[in-house]
Amino acid sequence: MDTKPLETKGRLYLIPTRLGDDVPLEVLPISIKKVLEQVNHYIVENEKQARRFIKKVSPSKSQRSLVIYTVNKYTDIAEIPSFLTPCLNGESIGLLSDAGCPGIADPGAEVVKIAHEKDILVTPLVGPSSILLAMMSSGMNGQSFTFNGYLPIDKAERKSTIKQLERVSFEKKQAQIFIETPYRNDKMLSDLKAILHPNTRLCVACDITLTTEYIKTKTITEWKNEDVSLHKRPAIYIIQKD
Repeated sequence: MDTKPLETKGRLYLIPTRLGDDVPLEVLPISIKKVLEQVNHYIVENEKQARRFIKKVSPSKSQRSLVIYTVNKYTDIAEIPSFLTPCLNGESIGLLSDAGCPGIADPGAEVVKIAHEKDILVTPLVGPSSILLAMMSSGMNGQSFTFNGYLPIDKAERKSTIKQLERVSFEKKQAQIFIETPYRNDKMLSDLKAILHPNTRLCVACDITLTTEYIKTKTITEWKNEDVSLHKRPAIYIIQKD
């Protein structure tokens, strides 16, 4: 652990971004703009997208002043501690996801873990999380739920996992949340209709906060009569068998 006094260090701000290409300050609080205007060091998933977001929220901010580090599946974890050096020198850093909240289904969680190890103050800012917004609007058990990430691609493994999640949801009275790569969404919905029990409830929450937003909770029997295209649209799936 770093022994430098906490008050002399910069903060790590966890900065939520939009879930799509909507007007930033229609879905983000003004506090996001204030922090972006103060901070010049950023740890991001994609530099091009991060610069575009910062420019959209704070057009007057100099892009040349930005110091940006990237953390994604190609990043060597051993490099990450060095990205936080500005905090140890009194400069605050902003952590940005590609969409939604940093650290939630996002590689930024590793950055936050290391910040705590270095005794750097972590400050989460308010913003949209597609997972929580979907859960809020699903009508399912908000007292007990689990986020399961991506399900297996292999057909047999996927079927087994879907049945297992359905069983757990029934035994624990617990909502089960998961996601899929957008171009495989239609196949996912088709599989859920074929595999789940007719009375199991399924929520599909798609394009959350956008003008094309689509959120529906129905039983599998009802979903079989529903025709919707989810192709290449970011979606959250929630199931619960009562």
